[in-house]
Amino acid sequence: MACLSLSQLQKFQEDGFLVVEGFFSADECVAMQQRIGEIVGKMDVPVHCRTEFSTQEEEQLRAQGSTDYFLSSGDKIRFFFEKGVFDKKGNFLVPPEKSINKIGHALHAHDPVFKCVTYSPKVQALARSLGLQMPVVVQSMYIFKQPRFGGEGGVSRRMVRAPAGSAPGTCFLGSEPAWDNSLFVPTPVQRGALVLIHGEVVHKSEQNLSNHSRQAYTFHLMEASGTIWSPENWLQPTAELPFPPLYT
Repeated sequence: MACLSLSQLQKFQEDGFLVVEGFFSADECVAMQQRIGEIVGKMDVPVHCRTEFSTQEEEQLRAQGSTDYFLSSGDKIRFFFEKGVFDKKGNFLVPPEKSINKIGHALHAHDPVFKCVTYSPKVQALARSLGLQMPVVVQSMYIFKQPRFGGEGGVSRRMVRAPAGSAPGTCFLGSEPAWDNSLFVPTPVQRGALVLIHGEVVHKSEQNLSNHSRQAYTFHLMEASGTIWSPENWLQPTAELPFPPLYT
């Protein structure tokens, strides 16, 4: 079991994040990497998500097509790519396995390896030690952070759905705050570590300038007890996949 200690709970409550080293075993890490390799090997990229157009009107169509692909990905396993990996005809400029930014957003629901990790007894025990009564899994992603290529990541504003029929189909609320980079806390972790982050904590991941990938499996939990999921959020539960409960 992986219940948090009182000192760990206190640190998480004070800092808004917590690193739990050795949470996942070496075998679990290998299983996830092997499985994601199999998924990547079978990927079939839709044309409208890999073609770069040249005219303004075509760019508008591209934005709408890509947005539809993104907005309907909440209950599917789909591929999202780094910038500059395709030529104007949609051909890969780098090896396909090196082009992917992330895979999302329902690995936890549709893939047995990631489902096993997400709903493992130790994850459930950790959630219980946090006091979560009815946690549900909102989304999951496998982030690649490609070597010497993976772009900077981080979202500090809320992404919502734009009015129906508009393009692009999403927008951010408010303006981007000017963050003081000195306030961010670098947090190196070892393979197999769990990084627990509160939903209100601003966090980011810098561009990967190393020769090694920084792969991570991430999933988001929400306390469903007494909570109403906003219909404005870009990610929405579907009839095919309502947000599944974590506790089994």
